[in-house]
Amino acid sequence: MRDHVGILSIGTYLPSRFLTAKELAEQTGIPEQVIVEKMGIKKKYIPGPNDTTSFMGIMAAREAIKRAEIDPKEIDVVIWNGAQHKDYPCWLASTKVAYEIGATKAWTFDMEAMCGSMIVGLQVARSLMLSEKDINTVILVSGYRNVDLVNAKNKATSFMFDIGTSGSAAIIRKNLGKNVILGISNIVDGSFAEDCIIPVGGTKKWPMVPEDLENYFFQIKDPESFKERLSSVTLKNFYFVIDDALRKSNLSRKDIDYLAILHFKRSAHYEVLKELGLDESKTTYLEEYGHMGQNDQIFSIEEGLKSGKIKEGSVVVLVGAGVGWTWNAAVVRWGKAVEPTCW
Repeated sequence: MRDHVGILSIGTYLPSRFLTAKELAEQTGIPEQVIVEKMGIKKKYIPGPNDTTSFMGIMAAREAIKRAEIDPKEIDVVIWNGAQHKDYPCWLASTKVAYEIGATKAWTFDMEAMCGSMIVGLQVARSLMLSEKDINTVILVSGYRNVDLVNAKNKATSFMFDIGTSGSAAIIRKNLGKNVILGISNIVDGSFAEDCIIPVGGTKKWPMVPEDLENYFFQIKDPESFKERLSSVTLKNFYFVIDDALRKSNLSRKDIDYLAILHFKRSAHYEVLKELGLDESKTTYLEEYGHMGQNDQIFSIEEGLKSGKIKEGSVVVLVGAGVGWTWNAAVVRWGKAVEPTCW
């Protein structure tokens, strides 16, 4: 069998605290029915006092290691592909993670593609292992709590009101013989680069002054233009990366057995299913979690495995997107590897 890379295990972490749709309605002034039916949120998790970004990733990583039944010293590289909003500014989370999980032989780095980071992380991990003969096991680790940066009173960013908190991890191994990562596709549109930003705290607005704290949250310069422009391209770009990742895998839409897609509004979710010719038995709508950034795909896979929607041989398509703007898709054939395949 030719060289390939597969997912050995996954791990997740959720805080003990969460907001119900009713509580979110009270915070935002949006009717509870709209939050449940339109935004698609029954509840979302929020951080407790100990749930730093790195802590949540570390907890998920420990779970992945436990499930994989490996010694953490077997890990060659630790990649932090969680949020930029970390424990401290200008700080490497990956070194902290490696130390805490006992990956004492690993080297590490942090990478970021916003909410597309898990899929880009899979691509980076696969590329490292297939190009470097001494890298055989990589762990992707993500913590996400951008909920801190969303102002519940700012209606211009109401599409972010579904943002929640969690950790996720995936252990990737060379020539695993199962859960093979096939095609991956990513595209970006830099015309959105400065449309949705935190306007203070970066080098464009430095040094900070006390009143800047009131503006330290995601904001949109021109909400109407932003909404119109994004609406005109986003679904088209989702379909492009899905089809492109399938093409690279020598597969097509009819081969999709499970769609591990990010959480977004309910109508968009159903529109994507309709376009791809899928029904709800082939996906999980994350209404009990909200949008957890790059962690959504791992939680969806976990739900798919628990429910039996993902079976031996299932073609799983992971789909994400991130502010800035990026669209991402990856194809994994779950279960024992079979020939011929395209890697």
